[in-house]
Amino acid sequence: MLNPSLSFKRPEADLSVLELLSLEYPNVDSAIAEVTRLAAVQTLPKSAVHVISDIHGEDKKLQHVINNASGTLRPLVEEMFAGRMDEEEMSEFLTLTFYPAEVTQSMQDTLKHPEEVKAYAARMLAPQLELLRDLVSNFSLRLATKLFPAEYSELLLEMMHAPSTERGPEFIAAMLDELVRRGRALHLIHLLGRAIRNLAVDELVIGGDCWDRGPRGDLVVDYLRLQPNVAFIWGNHDALWLGASLGNESLICTVLRVSLRYRRLGQLDEGYSVPLTPLEHLARTVYADDPAEFFMPKSEGMRPMEVVARMQKAAAVMQFKLEGKLIARNPHWGLDHRRLLHRIDHQRGTIEIDGQVYDLRDNHFPTIDPENPYELTPEESACLKRLKHSFLNSQKLREQMQYMVGHGSMYLRRDDCLIFHGCVPVDADGNFLPLKVDGEAVAGRELFEGIEAVVRRAVERSEEADLDFLWYLWSGPRSPLFGKDRIATFERDFIADKTPHRETKDPYFSLIHEVDFCDRVLTEFGMETADGLIVNGHVPVKVEAGESPLKRSGKAITIDGAFSEAYGDYGYTLVLEPNRIVLAEHHHFESVDAAIRDGIDIVPTVQEIRVFDHPRCTRDTERGQRIQYRIEMLERLVEAYQTNRLHQRAVSATKRVL
Repeated sequence: MLNPSLSFKRPEADLSVLELLSLEYPNVDSAIAEVTRLAAVQTLPKSAVHVISDIHGEDKKLQHVINNASGTLRPLVEEMFAGRMDEEEMSEFLTLTFYPAEVTQSMQDTLKHPEEVKAYAARMLAPQLELLRDLVSNFSLRLATKLFPAEYSELLLEMMHAPSTERGPEFIAAMLDELVRRGRALHLIHLLGRAIRNLAVDELVIGGDCWDRGPRGDLVVDYLRLQPNVAFIWGNHDALWLGASLGNESLICTVLRVSLRYRRLGQLDEGYSVPLTPLEHLARTVYADDPAEFFMPKSEGMRPMEVVARMQKAAAVMQFKLEGKLIARNPHWGLDHRRLLHRIDHQRGTIEIDGQVYDLRDNHFPTIDPENPYELTPEESACLKRLKHSFLNSQKLREQMQYMVGHGSMYLRRDDCLIFHGCVPVDADGNFLPLKVDGEAVAGRELFEGIEAVVRRAVERSEEADLDFLWYLWSGPRSPLFGKDRIATFERDFIADKTPHRETKDPYFSLIHEVDFCDRVLTEFGMETADGLIVNGHVPVKVEAGESPLKRSGKAITIDGAFSEAYGDYGYTLVLEPNRIVLAEHHHFESVDAAIRDGIDIVPTVQEIRVFDHPRCTRDTERGQRIQYRIEMLERLVEAYQTNRLHQRAVSATKRVL
């Protein structure tokens, strides 16, 4: 049925948009009330944005960093309750705040009598509600209550207004009695703890690379999906897993090879229901007598080391074959020099790379036909067919990839920060280098936006050209997600001489030390240069060597702090607060059990990157821009009502409630 608010006496295209808005605000008063509310919201302090990059499968550490709000919750709690809690009480409350589900479950098992439950709940509810009130004060009430558990939202609002002159202690006590009687007191404490965590960080931005090196990339994404407001910046490892999930055979083999190298197999068989039996069969038959000594995994596990090494080598050889075919059907990339298998001299045990001949330290290639080196053997084809079927039919993998793409992009602008994963491809003079996307050479911001369109299309259609492009994003020289001239996997695996192992970084990584170059990048992406800050991950900061994440220009920062234990076990969160931007440096995390049992926390080292003379308000942020656009639309709606271009309607009468 047509909206009765629309007047057809003066049909205008603009009214179609306003008519949709009128469904929510059916008359002048309702629209003006919303404009008034939004104008007030613009004055609130901007909410906290936390940026974490290069998680690389470290699900337990990520869970704790999210739970303690990158270290920002502890000082808030300590300041609020100083002098009112002793050390033991403070530790107990912080542990509950960081791990409400685990602690309340433990209490459920420990507290046997209702009186014990009531005493514990009464002791924890009061500081929880006080902390909740403090965090809510930085949000509009509408936005804050969206983060409350839906079933208990009204109850929490009632609790937040008690105690008061009119509401004595008996008000909360009556609620608590009922909750204890019905076995829901600990459940509410759990939900309150989760709401506190959700309010502590308004938005969590993941700067790329959720998978590889660490144990469980699948559990990383599982936990991120539980958070209320997450945005992804795609990294090259994300492109790798996305391409594998969509059936790119070379990327499937790469995922297998990397997972086997670090013996991170749980995410495949347990997480994504991708059994490795076909690859193990290939390793136990075709590679049965291969020592594969240069493919030994980084850690031990249930399978014998030699078997895992042979599996990794089998996957690597299939990867090199399939990459050779992929490069051959994409000559416009100019990567023919990276097709290496036909350059092997099997009799001499050498290979030619970039005009130089190197000895091979491993010349055992049972599946390579020197006359047709890029063709899979029947055994390899059978193995790959079964593995590809598992990747394509993994429901969890598909759902996680759709989530990552649906909540992701190639770059984001938050406050004064331009955030992307790797680099902006440039030449030595800082000129943006073009790459053909859909047949058109694009560079700079246009390149990022063109790539984003291809990624989204690949998820929808899975056409070969788009899936090949995902491979290029993983390891191509002009991929903003990669930023090196090559990925020297073959060289590292098969050549002892380290000369061909070298991977040359894009000039971007040197140029970001220069102010003029940073200003050029910021301007290209529509950012103000005065306070603008370029934020990228991808290249681990060598913390132990004293390398600084903040570049000499003061206008670029690298937040890949080697989050994964395989890279160094540090990690960074860039925290965008109203009055400053800080970098929190994380350290080793023991375990969730240790955090709950012993109160062990990751207390980060904090470095101030920017300090502002005046705290920034919501109006100064991207959210503020969206609110301003909404205010302008509402003002046009009011004008349409007042000129009778749209007809007003009454707001439905609200039933009286108790």
